Amino acid sequence: MWRKAGLLALAIVLGLGIMIAFTSAPALLSFLDGVMGGGSGALRTGSSIPFGTQGQRLDVWRPAGAAASGRPVAIFFYGGGWVKGDRRAYSFAARALAREGFVVVVPDYRKVPAVRFPAFLQDGAEAVKWTRDHAAEFGGDPAKIALMGHSAGAYTVAMLALDTRWLAAEGVDPAIIKAGVGLSGPYDFFPFTSRRAIDAMRGAADPQMTQPLHFARRDAPPLLLVTSTADDTVRPKNAINLDARLRALGAPSDLKNYSGLTHEQVVMALSVPFRRKGPVLADSTKFLKRHLN
Repeated sequence: MWRKAGLLALAIVLGLGIMIAFTSAPALLSFLDGVMGGGSGALRTGSSIPFGTQGQRLDVWRPAGAAASGRPVAIFFYGGGWVKGDRRAYSFAARALAREGFVVVVPDYRKVPAVRFPAFLQDGAEAVKWTRDHAAEFGGDPAKIALMGHSAGAYTVAMLALDTRWLAAEGVDPAIIKAGVGLSGPYDFFPFTSRRAIDAMRGAADPQMTQPLHFARRDAPPLLLVTSTADDTVRPKNAINLDARLRALGAPSDLKNYSGLTHEQVVMALSVPFRRKGPVLADSTKFLKRHLN
């Protein structure tokens, strides 16, 4: 018996080791989140749904249990420095939001080097258009749409919320965005210093037109800007500066600066295994529900 138990434990350890070696960190986190209880209370009701004009795909999640209509909708844009990422690896974030009562849309978008600025914003705008047109089919209310994202995904959140050109180009009223949450996002990063930013923004004729800070406006939708003191990937000044600019204009903006969390830990805290790292999920959903209900 003991020998069998030891072999089973060894197999589990080896299996996890293989996953760690060949699986992205977010995908591994989604696996652990599901094993530790994150899978309960949420259903993926749409998988690999086509949207947009460039062959993009998205998933849709909703709370488990009896189907309901009129639920608030959150579109979650994942990060990855504009060069990597996959919607399926962020099921932990979708599950977390769905368990809080949201219909959640997680779209993929095109990456560098295949595309440059502004392709990922155009893809994001097409995801909003799809959500407007189809949210009700999954129990969501198209009049209660919010955006949420981490890192490069938070950049998309800020640009779609502040620069009205992208949604307008898709025939979508920018006022459809009722609130946004940006986790560890770059909003004030010109002049470009990182290779990823240099590569991603190479398509811009005017670098200032890539900066969310440039588009701060008084009539912006309410934004929650989350950063953390130990983030050395996207410095806290990004959220601090955008929050200050929005407040100075009289726009509704909240700032959360979590002590000790790294860039990755902010989004990891949405998952069950790492939720004790910080109240990211609680603060984010409280903010969204306040502005969507």
